[in-house]
Amino acid sequence: MNNLRYWIWFTQSIGYCTTKAKKLTFLYESIEEFYNGGEKEWRFSGLFSDKELENMKNTPLSVSDEIIEKCRLYYYDLVCIDSPEYPRCLFDIDDPPAVLYISGALPDIDDRMSIAVIGTRKASMYGIKSSYSMAYNLAKAGVTIVSGGALGVDCSSHLGALAADGVTICVLGCGINYDYLRENAKMRSDITFKGAVISEYPPDTEPYSYHFPQRNRIISALSDGILVIEAGSRSGSLITVNSALEQDAGKKIFALAGPVDSHFDGSNKLVKNRIAMLVTDYKDIIDAFDNVYVTTELDVSAQPADDIIDVIPIKGKAPNNINGLKTNDLSEIPTHKENLDLNEEQYNVYYAIGYEPVHIDVIAEKTGLPVFKLLPILTTLELRELIKCVQGRSYRII
Repeated sequence: MNNLRYWIWFTQSIGYCTTKAKKLTFLYESIEEFYNGGEKEWRFSGLFSDKELENMKNTPLSVSDEIIEKCRLYYYDLVCIDSPEYPRCLFDIDDPPAVLYISGALPDIDDRMSIAVIGTRKASMYGIKSSYSMAYNLAKAGVTIVSGGALGVDCSSHLGALAADGVTICVLGCGINYDYLRENAKMRSDITFKGAVISEYPPDTEPYSYHFPQRNRIISALSDGILVIEAGSRSGSLITVNSALEQDAGKKIFALAGPVDSHFDGSNKLVKNRIAMLVTDYKDIIDAFDNVYVTTELDVSAQPADDIIDVIPIKGKAPNNINGLKTNDLSEIPTHKENLDLNEEQYNVYYAIGYEPVHIDVIAEKTGLPVFKLLPILTTLELRELIKCVQGRSYRII
């Protein structure tokens, strides 16, 4: 626990997604030794900029104690980079997290086959059903399913694994307790009974746009293979694929067979460029690994139940369950309007905004647009009475 305090101090001083935490494990017998060396030792290590050294001087160790106490209240486990329980596959990447915050029980990911099932948040019904079926059957076969807890493909994949009574890991781009994607709150809670919800960010950390590409390196590191269900040409899923290729040239990349359609441009390009293996069912993935076999015929046609589909937000469809409140009159629920005279960027921004308030940083992450480009688009959509600003810099459709 002692080392944990100093690793949390380290992240609060210089941030996340850095190669410097791993380098310190080779340079010093313990992070406590490094901390006690003070500014002279920190500078002597040659790892840190003047700004980082200033931050380290100005960050009190008490910050760590406050975070540890909050985790104790939430019953979160904490694992630091030099702990025996820290996954080897995660330590092996260039920029492993210094600290993992865990709700649930992190499975033995080093000795158990794991597949990341990823894809767009604005998934088609084909993508929703396929991700559910693939995750269901892989989990039934004993594979750990890893994904990012987002809407669309991620959500459907986690639910498929849970329906199979399998193990799944949800990697978040914010603090575990942060009220992000409220509609997935029950799913995240269920995951903790059959796996783990994890993050490198401490409690209360907001989901800033730059967290999600950083989060993707953890998803790829924890996985033996990456299955891309549905991804457009600018999908964040491609960042996860690139991370996997950078981390390990031997990681296997798969892409689900899909139509020649803009929603599958990214997926199809992976296959065309021979980066990904084309798959049609879960057995194609199992067969790609040596010495991995399935002895029981599974239900390849497994599909999410109608009541599950109803609460998985998909493009152009209003759920009939919002914040746990049922309604039979869908006309009372705002839905995305169709046949609008919008350009491509305006269209993408409009569909990145849902029924619950969405912060501008999250919209930026979903669309890949910087905030300075988003602002005039949001203004245009407001003037056309398609969205409204409801709190701070958050927006919802109307």
